[in-house]
Amino acid sequence: MINKLTLPENVILGDAVTKTFAYAKAQHMALPAVNITSSSTANSVMAVAAELSAPIIIQLSHGGAAFYGGKSVANSNHQGSIKGAVSAALHVHSMAPTYGANVMLHTDHAARKLLPWLDGLLDAGEEFYQLHGKPLFSSHMIDLSEEPLEENIATCCEYLKRMSAIGMTLEIELGVTGGEEDGVDNTDIDSSRLYTQPSEVAYAYEKLSQISDKFTIAASFGNVHGVYSPGNVTLRPEILRNSQDHLSQQFGLSHNPVDFVFHGGSGSSAEDIALGIEYGVIKVNVDTDLQWAYWNGVRTFYEDRQDYLKAQIGNPEGADVPNKKFYDPRVWLRKAEEGFSSKLTDICRELNCESVF
Repeated sequence: MINKLTLPENVILGDAVTKTFAYAKAQHMALPAVNITSSSTANSVMAVAAELSAPIIIQLSHGGAAFYGGKSVANSNHQGSIKGAVSAALHVHSMAPTYGANVMLHTDHAARKLLPWLDGLLDAGEEFYQLHGKPLFSSHMIDLSEEPLEENIATCCEYLKRMSAIGMTLEIELGVTGGEEDGVDNTDIDSSRLYTQPSEVAYAYEKLSQISDKFTIAASFGNVHGVYSPGNVTLRPEILRNSQDHLSQQFGLSHNPVDFVFHGGSGSSAEDIALGIEYGVIKVNVDTDLQWAYWNGVRTFYEDRQDYLKAQIGNPEGADVPNKKFYDPRVWLRKAEEGFSSKLTDICRELNCESVF
């Protein structure tokens, strides 16, 4: 019988993050990391996490955080993205126990120009820690993969020092994830940059582990954001295996010592995902597939009920019959949530991420 995972709180923070990743690796599973843009999508994640007894990562991009806070909020000096992310985190802290969900809180891709956003979130996180004895977020990601390796890791080390003081985990990126997401366009990147080298992973591991063991590495093995036709993306999961073997030999470590992150999970084959998990992937980012599922819930509802959605009054049942019960946002947004939740349920099962608690 597989032992269940026990955690102290519904929002997974501090040492519980490390414990959860270790459990995932031991059970050959990965946690889905879901980009949210609203309380609607956040609630959908928590509902699935509770229903499946699955630890799921709720994450916000810089743009997603700004949208969560409201597009009417000025985002000069990243204040809209800071306040939006903090608002989302507080919502999840409040509601996760009500749902009975176990989730992590994470922020996605912060390039150097977005580090002030991260600084603001860490200011809020340190204040939250002083009040509650725990961080506001489980982890943050810094993506300096387009910079020279030494500069990338030097900056990441400085942030890991600050984050480790309040028990947070850092995610870094080595190599570039292709495609386009949230305004970052790498569609024309040199393909050689899509594949991280084991020596780069070893360098990052050596430097970061001198500070804390609370870090994960998004190593590129051909990953691409978005969904592409079969054959248009060449993934090489063996890069992860080679990196794990290289570190084990160089530093005398056990099997699969690195916690790897799989970016661009949408549209990837089950075989590539399974190989990634075998080689130490404990987190798989899924966004594009879930965006489509959310929209498709609305589209399907509209196509089914379009004769009731053309005017406020008048439908096949009569010229004077009102249509409010069809265009009420609580109706069609719920259909979006149902589509989103259904797809996320499939993803959790594909990642072997259920019945954990």
